[in-house]
Amino acid sequence: MKISILLFEKMAAQDAVGPYEVFRCVPGWEVELVGERIGEVRAEGGLGLLADRALDEVDETDAVLVPGGRGSEAMAANAAVLDWLRRVDERTRWTISVCTGAEILGAAGLLEGKRATSNWLFLDRLPGYGAEPVGGRWVEDGKTITAAGVTAGIDMALHLVDREAGPEVAQAVQLGIEYDPDPPFDSGSPEKAPRAIVEAVTAASRASRA
Repeated sequence: MKISILLFEKMAAQDAVGPYEVFRCVPGWEVELVGERIGEVRAEGGLGLLADRALDEVDETDAVLVPGGRGSEAMAANAAVLDWLRRVDERTRWTISVCTGAEILGAAGLLEGKRATSNWLFLDRLPGYGAEPVGGRWVEDGKTITAAGVTAGIDMALHLVDREAGPEVAQAVQLGIEYDPDPPFDSGSPEKAPRAIVEAVTAASRASRA
């Protein structure tokens, strides 16, 4: 398996790094980081990540992964990126997004008629791309897999390893990276978090969009 992860300015680093850590642990799998050009990109908060391949160097891949983050709106309007996604999607076995990366896939026309998910704060945008928004940590529809917000990318990546390499390999990878979530609060989704917290986060998100 060759997996190409798109990097861009103001992306959410964990959207890419979480799945990367899963995929790189699978024997025989190759993971490459792709950007509009070779070199450093700055994720949200300023973390630097390095794209070692440019878009025009990657015409074919088994799986393409698109992260989300604040920079996703710019990518959803970037003709070069959207053209590249449409081109590689013609040959991928899997086309994947994490968080608001779903909007980039949608802008490329790759979610039309599909069930999909995204960060819960942005699910209402998916119908605008012809997608049916659904909940859950990830949604598989054909060869397209969309994951919910940020950490859901790890769950989705383990699911893909299971689909391609089997449950034993997926479980071995999960154990190897000691992915055993035990957060101090059970507030990781709007269904579980206290109402006041949900309202505060929703208000902050709307203010940020404005």
